[in-house]
Amino acid sequence: MDKETKETKETKETKELKENKDSKEIKSEHKRRIVIPGEVVATGANYLPGEGTRREGNDILASRLGVLEMEDRFVKVVAISGIYIPRRGNVVLGIVEDITFNGWIMGINSPDRAFLPIMECRGFISKRDDLSLIYNYGDIVVMKVIGVKSRGVDLTTKDRGLDKLEDGLVITINANKVPRVIGKLGSMVNMIKELTKCDVVVGQNGVIWIKGSNIESELVAREAIDFISDNSLVEGLTDKVKEFLEKKMKEKK
Repeated sequence: MDKETKETKETKETKELKENKDSKEIKSEHKRRIVIPGEVVATGANYLPGEGTRREGNDILASRLGVLEMEDRFVKVVAISGIYIPRRGNVVLGIVEDITFNGWIMGINSPDRAFLPIMECRGFISKRDDLSLIYNYGDIVVMKVIGVKSRGVDLTTKDRGLDKLEDGLVITINANKVPRVIGKLGSMVNMIKELTKCDVVVGQNGVIWIKGSNIESELVAREAIDFISDNSLVEGLTDKVKEFLEKKMKEKK
């Protein structure tokens, strides 16, 4: 290899190392910081706009107040406040608020009217049947959003795993904190289940059901979820929650 070729190769490698370093520094600088609508959160064609962002020319701008997150090339802004906005396909936990002749009016932690019609329940149900024997006032039901219209939200319990939840503890958090409670690929909520030995069902509307063999374990799971909600912007949250849970479960014994 001649001297010129060697220098060219070294220059190219140095340039690539610098670009990688700059990219890492950019990601480190932007990682989990609060941004406001209209703020430039990334620049360049290498980045792709995700949820809560939009592209204008060569820049990616935040379209809402929230926490900036960068995963590989994708840039997104996770909202830190606001009401739950139902979306088709969301799995939610709802409370029976009223019973009509053809279904149930459900509270789903949203200002929108939510309705579960008879035809969207499993099995055959007649309008002449006493619907309170299926879902009664105050019952907690896991449902899926199948439609969002101006008149309200349509729900179903026909899919697998959707039905009434018996007993247990029900809590409500800000729906925007749900992704942190669930964690990547369910890592956070699975850790809570494993360490507390509780069943935990997290609705995308921020309503969460906890069922353990005793009330003490349920309360520890609740404290862990509250801890996550209160510290959702903290780095290394998974390790902190694990330490928190291990300490609480040790004290319980």
